[in-house]
Amino acid sequence: MKKIEAIIRPERFNQVKATLEEMGVSGMTSYEVRGRGRQKGLEFTHRAGTYRVDLLPKTKIEIVIDDGNVDRVVEAICTVGRTGEIGDGKIFVLPVDKAIRIRTGEVDAMAI
Repeated sequence: MKKIEAIIRPERFNQVKATLEEMGVSGMTSYEVRGRGRQKGLEFTHRAGTYRVDLLPKTKIEIVIDDGNVDRVVEAICTVGRTGEIGDGKIFVLPVDKAIRIRTGEVDAMAI
């Protein structure tokens, strides 16, 4: 099993979620987060002067899936989440040693 953590633009979340649901991925957790990458935020010029917003709003999605589905899920997130502009986000794939469904006690693949 693997855990996919994707940090994407908030305006792309609904499209990514819909695509994953069409693929049969129903279990996910999402968070509203703030962060920055190499661009170190954005600089705005206003009548009152110039100011920098260094932590931009993002959406973080966490999904635990079988190893065999990782590549197609990552590809789907990349394809739907991509705008081609700086700040599209990142995807991290991590190993999951064990998963347990609290309600039934099912473990690993049966729990996800």
